[in-house]
Amino acid sequence: MNKHANNLVTVLTASLIHQIHIAKTLLASQGIESYIFDENIATTIGTAFVEGYKLEVDSADLEKAKKILAEIEEENS
Repeated sequence: MNKHANNLVTVLTASLIHQIHIAKTLLASQGIESYIFDENIATTIGTAFVEGYKLEVDSADLEKAKKILAEIEEENS
């Protein structure tokens, strides 16, 4: 992993993987690198055990990432 691996924090948890991919794309369009965790767990142990997929960002980008995702959520409400 990269140099920020120890500073990753969860910015979004979602039960559907496509929601995570959309958020990852939105953040990337704003220059924020993000990482998906637990993406392959459903194929390993089954979807019944997945509590949610996690999208993580560097802690320095957390507030900006939250703001971007909140603005998108607000526009879609």
